[in-house]
Amino acid sequence: MRQLFPVTDMTATADREWSLDALADAYAYPEGDDPWLRANMVSSLDGAGQHEGRSQPLSSEADMRIFGILRGLADVVVVGAETVRLEGYRPARAREAFAVRRAAAGQGPAPVIAVASASLNLDFSLPLFTEPLVPTLVLTGAAAPPERIEAARAAGAVVLIAGDGPGVEPARAVAALAERGLRRQLTEGGPRLLGQFVAAEVLDELCLTVSPTMTAGDAQRIAGGPSVAVPTRFQVASVMEQDGFLFTRYRRI
Repeated sequence: MRQLFPVTDMTATADREWSLDALADAYAYPEGDDPWLRANMVSSLDGAGQHEGRSQPLSSEADMRIFGILRGLADVVVVGAETVRLEGYRPARAREAFAVRRAAAGQGPAPVIAVASASLNLDFSLPLFTEPLVPTLVLTGAAAPPERIEAARAAGAVVLIAGDGPGVEPARAVAALAERGLRRQLTEGGPRLLGQFVAAEVLDELCLTVSPTMTAGDAQRIAGGPSVAVPTRFQVASVMEQDGFLFTRYRRI
């Protein structure tokens, strides 16, 4: 990883290779006890958040490195049910490179995966539920189908009620996770879930990889769903480049 352009020095031009520790320091969560919700997404130059239903065709080796670092720093990874189905989500794994850092921060060996779903139309026989290093969480609403809640629990998942209706209320999801000590929160989408977090004004930070690709077509943007009355403003925290990919980080003002 090279060419970090901090917002305080946008004229820097010298190449620099970034170690895992240096990148982890650059992406470290803010100090404090309040929850911090960060999103990690990738977009093509023409605004597509996926290609043929998956984000992988827009990605790169460097993008996957950032992906791994953001997971290595998080207490919990929040993901929508459709993304679980499309991307074939598996349990997060412990990484030796983050063992000391996570232990020092009081974190478990790997982040918890939390799946947000109203219908709980999930395959609970998948490794995500049957073979996690730490139990997978399911975020849903009080009006979700009772039989599906029981199926989730029978598979070993921990069900958190974060809404009065069938679905998840974003602010309550953030609070419910924080109450379990999961303050450093990361969402990897999909677009509908991210859009809900944006509309509820609970997204603190966006880590956006701009892929040097064009897809055309009618793929979703990185965020969908309800719109906000006034666009939410974010400010640049950092920009990095490698092989034409831009790795940007924005924080809500």
